[in-house]
Amino acid sequence: MRLTLIPFAVAVALVSGCGGSGNSSSASDWANSLCSSITTWSGSVKSAGESLNGGNPSENSLKSATSDIRSATDKLASDLKGLGKPDTEAGQQAKDAIDQLSSDVKDGVNAMQSAVQEASGVNGAVTAASSITATLSTMGTQISSAASKLEQADPKGELDQAFKDAPACKSLTSSSS
Repeated sequence: MRLTLIPFAVAVALVSGCGGSGNSSSASDWANSLCSSITTWSGSVKSAGESLNGGNPSENSLKSATSDIRSATDKLASDLKGLGKPDTEAGQQAKDAIDQLSSDVKDGVNAMQSAVQEASGVNGAVTAASSITATLSTMGTQISSAASKLEQADPKGELDQAFKDAPACKSLTSSSS
């Protein structure tokens, strides 16, 4: 199952999505918080995914993994909403992109939970596992889309520099390469 690979691709897509140059310490704090939240979520999702590797998942393992993913995603959504806006020229656009991402990931975890609740028997568990994998892939696309919106909202490169300067973002890119 590809569940364990998705969080790393998601994290790399977010961080590598920006380009340019500039500097703002408040923007660096914002970027650091964003990367830290993504890193924590990614680790939790990876752990939950690993519990499903190695054969046909059971209904109980799916429920447990989905519960873990839901907890991690609820925390991520809350963290994202709590970020506010970075102190950059396009701070509101960045905040809007991250708020949308927060809503998107919550919708994704709701879809996963529905798939697991509807699962019955081995075939249902396999179908639900496939749905979870597809939803995680969609979340990766949503994070990439948010990164693109951040890049488009950052003509002066202030966010790009903030991501480069933020310690949590450095550890995210080095652990994912």
